[in-house]
This record gives sequence, C-alpha cells and structure tokens, in this order.
Amino acid sequence: MSTDGLTTRKPLAEILSAGARAGDEPELTKSLSAFDLVALGVGATIGAGIFVLTGTAAAHYAGPGLTLSFLLGGIACAFVALCYAELAAMVPAPGSTYTYAYATLGELCAWIIGWDLVLEYAMSAATVAVGWSGYVRSLLGNFGLHLPAILTAAPGTGLPNGGTALFDLSAAAIVVALTVLLVRGNRDSTRVNAVMVAIKVAIILAFIGIGAAHVDVGLWSPLIPENTGHFGEFGWSGVLRGAGVVFFAFIGFETVSTAAGETRNPQRDAPIGLIGSLVVSTILYIAVAAVLTGLVPYKALDVADPIAKAVETIGLGPFSVAIKIGAILGLTTAALAALYGQARVFYAMARDGLLPPMFARVHPRFRTPATSQILIGGVTAMVAAVVPIDLLGELVSIGTLFAFMVICAAVLILRRSDPTRHRPFRVPGMPVVPILGILSCLGLMLGLPGDTWLRLGAWLAIGLAIYFGYGRRQAQRFRKVAATAI
Repeated sequence: MSTDGLTTRKPLAEILSAGARAGDEPELTKSLSAFDLVALGVGATIGAGIFVLTGTAAAHYAGPGLTLSFLLGGIACAFVALCYAELAAMVPAPGSTYTYAYATLGELCAWIIGWDLVLEYAMSAATVAVGWSGYVRSLLGNFGLHLPAILTAAPGTGLPNGGTALFDLSAAAIVVALTVLLVRGNRDSTRVNAVMVAIKVAIILAFIGIGAAHVDVGLWSPLIPENTGHFGEFGWSGVLRGAGVVFFAFIGFETVSTAAGETRNPQRDAPIGLIGSLVVSTILYIAVAAVLTGLVPYKALDVADPIAKAVETIGLGPFSVAIKIGAILGLTTAALAALYGQARVFYAMARDGLLPPMFARVHPRFRTPATSQILIGGVTAMVAAVVPIDLLGELVSIGTLFAFMVICAAVLILRRSDPTRHRPFRVPGMPVVPILGILSCLGLMLGLPGDTWLRLGAWLAIGLAIYFGYGRRQAQRFRKVAATAI
C-alpha cells in the first residue's frame, strides 16, 4: 500500500460498511425497487439524445445509417452494463464508477473518475436543461405565448430583433425545481419520475406506430450515404462518428448504479435496473431513428425538434404538440437523474475526504445529501443559464466513454485481486466481455473530433490541480482520523 495514498485502494469491506463510520450521521434511506431502478434508468437515458441529437447526427454524419449508429452505441453499452451489473450487485454503495475505481485502481484514479463524472452528470444536466428550455418555448409558441427574448438564451446570443440575450431563464428554473424535488427525498422524486417516464414512452411509441404507417422506404436508400472525402462525413466513418455523437443518448442508464445503496435488494434489483433500462432504451432509439429517417430526408433533419418536424411533415400538426410534451417530459426525467447521480458521487467522494465534508451531510428529515444537492443544483442552474448548448454537450460523450472503460477494467482487476468474493451477478464470457467493452468505448472515442480530446485533457488537468492542492492532503488526514478511531 502506497504511503502517499495515490495508489491506496479502499477495501470492499470498508466500502460496504461505510455507514458505520458516519457516527450520528443518518444514512441514506433504502426505498427503491427494481421497477424504480428501471424507470430511473429509462428516465435518465431517454432525453436529449432521442429528441434533439437524432436529427443532427443524421444530417451531418450518418444519414439513414443512424440506426446502425444507435446499434453500435447500444452494443458498446451492453458490454459496459454487464460489468456495471456485477459491480453494483457486489458493491451496493453510492458513488458509481468512482467507488469501483477506488476499490480497484486506487485513490488517484478514483479522483480522476469522480472529476470526470462531473462532465457526465452536472454538465449533462445543464445540457438537457437548455434543450428543455427550447422545447418549452416552442410549445408555448403553439399557444401564442412568448418569453422575453433576452431571457431565452446564453449571454451574447444574437436575437432576431438584432439584440443579444442575457441568460436562459427557463433552463435555470427547471434545474432549481428538480433540485427542490430531489432534496425532499427519493420517494417523491421516483414517483414523479415513474409517471413522467410512462407518459414519455407512450408518446414515443405513438410516434413509432403512427409514423411507421407513413414511412417512405425510398428515403432509406442508400442506407449509408457515400463519404464526402472527410472522415466522419457519411460512409462507415460517418456511422462511427454518429455513434460517438449520439452516445450522449445512452448516458444515464448507469445512473442506476449510483442508487444501489438506496435499493431494498441491490443484489437482485441493480442488475435488473441496469440491463432492463438499457434494453428498453436501445430498442426505442433504433425504432425512432428508422421511422424518423423514413419520414424526412436526412439532410432536412438539422433542426432543434426533429421528431416534431417529422410529425408536421406527414400532416399531423396537432400531434406535434403531444411530441413536444413528450420531449419536455423526457428531458425533465433525464435532468432529474443526472442531478441525482452527481449528488451521490460527491457524497461518496466527501465521505472519503477528497471533498469538503459538507458534501457528505445527510438531511435529518429527508435523509438525502441535501447540502450537496443544493450546491450542485445551484451551480448547474447558473451554467445552464449562461453557457450555449453546443459547448455544454461537446465533452459529455467522451467523458462518459472514458468512465465506462474504467468500469470494464475494474471488473477484470477485481476478478484477479478478489476472486473469492460473493458475486450475486457475474459477467458472462470473462474476460472477453470486459475487453470488448474497453475496445468498443475506445473505438467510439477515436471517432470523435480531436479538439474534443483536447478539452477533455484540459478538464482533467484542472481536476488534478484540485486533487494535489486539496483532495490528497484531506484524504490523508481522513485516513489518519479513521485509523485512530479504530
């Protein structure tokens, strides 16, 4: 064991008994079922990807081959989901990828992953909130209602009247509202989430059913448009680039693992929630992509509301209102799950001493990490209000793919370092499945633009500066105090 803590691993027994070290601090309540987890995963996954990014990816990268892009993304996630399921069932504790990295790869790697997850959860929530704002404005416009233009976009954004926007009011407002809901407790938030997920899936199924009757199969030919001569612009490289871009659509299913510590029967329910939510979401994505590109020429799909545009194209304008409502609900549940996941990651990091103790405080009445949730919600609301959606979304996919690679590596390491530990769920086909998960995620990362890699590097450099300036010393003090207490 390293004396400086950089490679210190947290024993799994210590992770599982972490609540015992909290003294008088109340523990997170265990109230979630397998159904709650599937609803949480579907709610987190089906959001901006299906309602916004489908059009962009089809128009710029994959064309009708978007269905193959979603299939590639789903296959990569399937490998990862199996690895997540083994770890979540074996280590039912808050913290998701961060917790697993601490147990297998050491403190420094755990910090890097925890910092990386900020991109996935907090920035994803901000991105989704901005998309939510756009659909809300569009829906209000159907009824002749309009917000002041200066309150509808990030600062500096040009407006039709020639002025510039100040901030996106509705994007910030939805983050604040969801934060209040999450602070009040899991029971309220999961019930609201389950209702919204049911309505959202019903509307998506209606789009698939109605749209399938109007599909022009000629629009699917060629399935993979000829490459323009540049990597990622149609052809098979475009399908790969499209898979990397729409991978944003799959972000969220692993949020189920962050809730394992608050589940009544995590060994059984966590695998069901992870794999079940991924299967449902992938099937819906492929079906929507096929119908969408069969209704509208793919080059005409570069719009903010591609599904609503497809409905209007076939002469069902009133149904587009229902589509917008479904989009709003979908984006709401995605933001809800992202904010939930970020608070749990910060909670786990604070309990290890890597973040200030306030992030680990549990509300005595609601039994949620209220302080962490409020601070995260406040920062996310400000980011959503002032940062454009294109800048927010660029880092989310690559950050998530990086974290997924760590999950697959963690399964391989734990099978070797702790082979006798009870595993209620075991990844089949070891070691092939985790290795395929690593290679799949790496392949999708390589399909993303080079400047995305540079931004990821800059973000991680900032995180390392915080770790060596604060987190490392605090974690060392925490371990000394814990050892003294023992």
